[in-house]
Amino acid sequence: MRICLVSMPWHLLETPCLPVGLLHARIGACRERHEVADYYGNLRWAEFLGERTAGEISSADYAYVADRGIWHAMGDWIFASALHDDPRWQEETFRAYLDRRGLDPGTSVRMREHAQEFCDLAAAEILAREPDLVGFSSTFQQNVASLSVARRIKRLRPATKIVFGGGNCDGPMGPALHRGFPFLDYVISGEGEIAFVALVDALAAGRRLDDVPGLAHRGDGGETVVNGRAGMVPIDLIPQPDYTEWWQAIQASPLRGELTPVLIYEAARGCWWGEKHHCTFCGLNGTSMKFRSKPAPRVRDELAELVRTYEILDVVTVDNILDTAYFRDLLPRLRDLGWDLRLRYEVKANLQPEQLDLLRDAGVCHIQPGIESLNSQVLRLMDKGVHGTQNVRLLRDANDRDLTVDWNYLYGFPGETAADYRPVIGQFPALVHLQPPSGITRILIERFSPHFERPELGFAERRPAEMYRHVYDLDPAELEDLAYQFESAPQGIGGATEEALRSGVAAWQRDHLDSALTWQADGDDIVVFDRRTGFPRQEHIVGGAARVRAYRLLERPRTLPGLGRELASAGLALAEDTLARWLGGLRDAGLVFEDGGRIVALATRRPSLRARDGLPADDWLIEAGAEPADTGRPVAASGTRAG
Repeated sequence: MRICLVSMPWHLLETPCLPVGLLHARIGACRERHEVADYYGNLRWAEFLGERTAGEISSADYAYVADRGIWHAMGDWIFASALHDDPRWQEETFRAYLDRRGLDPGTSVRMREHAQEFCDLAAAEILAREPDLVGFSSTFQQNVASLSVARRIKRLRPATKIVFGGGNCDGPMGPALHRGFPFLDYVISGEGEIAFVALVDALAAGRRLDDVPGLAHRGDGGETVVNGRAGMVPIDLIPQPDYTEWWQAIQASPLRGELTPVLIYEAARGCWWGEKHHCTFCGLNGTSMKFRSKPAPRVRDELAELVRTYEILDVVTVDNILDTAYFRDLLPRLRDLGWDLRLRYEVKANLQPEQLDLLRDAGVCHIQPGIESLNSQVLRLMDKGVHGTQNVRLLRDANDRDLTVDWNYLYGFPGETAADYRPVIGQFPALVHLQPPSGITRILIERFSPHFERPELGFAERRPAEMYRHVYDLDPAELEDLAYQFESAPQGIGGATEEALRSGVAAWQRDHLDSALTWQADGDDIVVFDRRTGFPRQEHIVGGAARVRAYRLLERPRTLPGLGRELASAGLALAEDTLARWLGGLRDAGLVFEDGGRIVALATRRPSLRARDGLPADDWLIEAGAEPADTGRPVAASGTRAG
């Protein structure tokens, strides 16, 4: 058989498609040998837009739709005209939707003018490879572009079999796709490494398809038949991806000079935290929560081979959470490679400084710790298993190690109140030197999340998200099964509190690059250098053995009673009211963050890597213990005494 594996827009341009790479490798496990080709329709679309508009629509415009449009079905709307053969399909609905949300459509309307022509071209280019089976990988905004091309392939060459798989096909979404779009021959729900091989074997041998796990196919009367699901794919059957054809496409692309290729790698599936405490808003992992991870030697060897083969040092791992065993057996191996790797990893926020050191030394430069909020009560509503001061501590400690922290501020949880937010918002100005959230979002309800599965958590009534109205023309019951994102009556904060939260995050984002709050030892004292936007330019001196000891203890979150006990055990007892007044002074100066009865120090050992480019040299310290450059005066010669 000839097989073509397809990745359509809006997969990111810089990265290969992991499912395509995995299935390309897994086809080697079939009973017979088959010819396999990959088609990167996402890259081809970006090239096509540049050609048709003489470069006026660029790869940056593509990235805008892929990144910003993902939560508004912007990319799906662009191709809905091709799916429905209507250049004006729901255009007024789409524009009104964006207007209500104050969203910029970017070049999406201009892109749509070229969608039908491109889908015709893509279908022709795929069919030029004479495939017997075309497999589309569909996640998030890939659905409609994939459907549009699949429909044309089936119309041009009806004997060609079409199969869909990926995140958009998990659970009831897969059968709904199969029912809603008759030109789809097969849809695989769930993990595909076993099911896709079984499908190819059955088709090659002319056998019935009843034994292909998770497969939606057509019965004798044309009705949708859904096979039973298989168990989890064992980690040993998840291969090293084959990205050969992606790399060839990137190298030959006229966009090559605009792109920085990044490898995608998978070391684990599922979520070990989610197995115990499924975060209430999270719909990731769908029906595959069970955590499985590759042995450390295998991960090291596979990463080494991928890096050598494609000569790319930037690697994004798609694991939903880092296996804690990797601190013991993988990260030291990567550190010892001595390569200038630039890894990105999802982690839990309660990491210790030595764990962050190991991540940095192993080549991790970008972490996504799932911070989501800085208030302990709201974090409890999420079932995150961390408190607000732990999240702030991570931001501070990651700063000292030049680790980029990717996080969003989420709100709108049932049970949250304005009282949960006011104290935190009031402290945002003190955090301006730490990495701000990249965005702020009222949560949607994701399929497979506890909010979706358990209405008693607060979203008793729900409906498919409004964005689907400008994409699909389906019966409401079918859309209910097809949708991944849902809406309900807003919960939690609103009004003035919501506006204050959004304004506070915006100010944090605006002022971050001009701000620093650093500390160093000066003899027996500690000097904190405040160069934050919105605060007086000054040095705070922490003096006296008890206060210096207390400040150092606050590198970890402490309660007031706990801090007092630790000082007493060190023979440095302070009266509780004295300690409370001192901590109050630190809080007033924005030198500590307090939440849920816990307190943590905010000063870093050096400014953020991002801020160093914007601050004068004498406004920051490279390392603890170093003097400011060219000051001509002792470090603690002037300033206010903190306590």
